[in-house]
Amino acid sequence: MSVGTEIMYGESMVPDAEWECYLNQKWNRDIVTGETAKFPELTPQPEIDQRPHKVSFYVEKDKAMKVMQVLPQCLEKYGLDVKIIYSSGIALDVLPRHAGKGQALAYLLKKFEAKGHVPSNTLVCGDSGNDAELFTVPAVHGVMVSNAQEELLEWYSENAKNNHQITHATERCAAGIIQAIGTFSLGPNVSPRDIRDSLKCTVEICNPGHEVVKFYLFYERWRRGEVERSDHFINNLRLLFNSMGTFVHPSGIEIPFSQCIDELANSYGDQLGMQFRVWVDRVSVAQICSDTWLVKFDKCELCGKDRERRVTTVLLSSRHAELPREFMWIYMHQTWLDGLFSGGEDQRPWLF
Repeated sequence: MSVGTEIMYGESMVPDAEWECYLNQKWNRDIVTGETAKFPELTPQPEIDQRPHKVSFYVEKDKAMKVMQVLPQCLEKYGLDVKIIYSSGIALDVLPRHAGKGQALAYLLKKFEAKGHVPSNTLVCGDSGNDAELFTVPAVHGVMVSNAQEELLEWYSENAKNNHQITHATERCAAGIIQAIGTFSLGPNVSPRDIRDSLKCTVEICNPGHEVVKFYLFYERWRRGEVERSDHFINNLRLLFNSMGTFVHPSGIEIPFSQCIDELANSYGDQLGMQFRVWVDRVSVAQICSDTWLVKFDKCELCGKDRERRVTTVLLSSRHAELPREFMWIYMHQTWLDGLFSGGEDQRPWLF
């Protein structure tokens, strides 16, 4: 994070203390802020963008080059050693010399190696000049998305055009990353939304997180009437959801999975022609034993002008007697993410 000055672990965002100590070498934030204040062409970025090892400004491109030449010399007089990164044609960041996205990645890979957890593959992705360092780390694959800024494309043309481990995607943003995963054969590169027949989205191209995404895509399409109204789909759900399983509604009421599936079967096309969308966000997966996973995510539902969000926890098992290539849903618990449902008392069917 923060142009490679911070490394955090897990949902609780535990900082890497060793990395912080490493960056403290020849760095003094107070001196940096004091010296940069002498450059009137530098406009400090908002406080939220200022970090312990990153002092950030806005500056016009023609003035940035002069600052980048003079400022390091000013700071050297105080025994500081800094790196200045200019990106997006406006943003200037002053960092410790050993900071940066590439340095942070190299540190992480070395740390993983020392602990015997070397990644099978690493893919770096970028769209601006402060991402260029990432592409210099040895043995990683890299993708510049199609909407990458000119400064990154210029760097690529001058420094890495013959590097076959770096590609310039023809797709934008996340779609460009998905494209690169396929280009380098790093893993599945099909979005569940692109698989119209959800029954074909098998375990080979899924994990527990994808299982959740796959289900809610079907849920959305079923209620919008975009899939065939067939007992085949409902019967398949009855196989995937444990007959003894329970859904805990945000109200606290416990409902058998079987009742929820009945309600879903009766809700076919109830949102036909409506502005109705469902998506999941912040999906995290934890394997709690050899064949069981805990999946946590935010389930979001848009219905006309009403939007609701539920924090959802699901227990999945890969030990399915009748469908060995599928996950079985064991338990689901939801709570309102934004307090009570905005429409008051919830009288809707008990849907997942």
